[in-house]
Amino acid sequence: MVTRRQALGILAGSAVASAVTRPAHAAASLRYGYAAITWGNDYMTAISEIAAVGYRGVQLRAGDGLLDRFGDKPAALRELLEQKRLAFPVFSSGNLSIDPAREKEMIALHTQHAAFVHAAGGQFLQVIDERPKGRAVTADDYKRTGQLITELGKRVRDAGVTLVYHHHMNSTGERPHEVEAVLDAADRQHVRLLFDTAHYQQGGGDPAAAIRRYRDWIAVLHLKDVRDRSGGSGGPGRSGGSDTYQFVELGRGRVDFQAVFAALNEINFNGWGVVELDRVPDAGRSPKESAEINRRYLVETLHQTL
Repeated sequence: MVTRRQALGILAGSAVASAVTRPAHAAASLRYGYAAITWGNDYMTAISEIAAVGYRGVQLRAGDGLLDRFGDKPAALRELLEQKRLAFPVFSSGNLSIDPAREKEMIALHTQHAAFVHAAGGQFLQVIDERPKGRAVTADDYKRTGQLITELGKRVRDAGVTLVYHHHMNSTGERPHEVEAVLDAADRQHVRLLFDTAHYQQGGGDPAAAIRRYRDWIAVLHLKDVRDRSGGSGGPGRSGGSDTYQFVELGRGRVDFQAVFAALNEINFNGWGVVELDRVPDAGRSPKESAEINRRYLVETLHQTL
């Protein structure tokens, strides 16, 4: 027979054990989408196959004919995605020139896209800034980029969606110190960060460390991998020199996704993780097969649930 004193001791011991074994941080909670870019301008096939593979959302983009078909019929796109049981987390709105002479044009274009995204049931509008050509990037360029995405973010939020800045190879925010400089000049109240694991890796950074650093900025993830091309050095390089590197399916490149997901768990990230692959890297494979490879890696290696 267990005495009252023994019972209290058992309970106390259990509480201590629970405190010791309980994770210090709650696990991240991601919803997984897939970017239609792999299919080129065949966005209808992309939507169908992304849904068939089991992803929960799709990232679509301007410039592939989508707006020609649905630009004045956003409700039709919304209905199509609902039929496929796909959310619409992110719309790639295209490039953002930081040329002051084009500011009004840029704001008008991307604000128009934001209104479309809102009407189609979307959540985030992605922009990538254009790195100045023919000259070195200056401190004023970083400041200008941060200020412009802040101003655009205000207009986009008024349209009902959230602007996310996508740091990117061959953009002003290419390397880690450049991403930092852009965000230092931006206002997180009006713009957030779409963090891309492969672009940050190729830019010379540590994706896991950046996830911790920008935990209050990150609204969306691009889960993406990158490998060296034959003869490539594996070091940082711009997209203009992309003959040295290649984007590949998850787990086939240099991104340490175990470390990435440990960081996501540490910050308790709760949001969209969009798997992106610009094009199929190996001959003879279809976009759908690459999507299936990525799904298996998420489920079997990273133990994620789609």
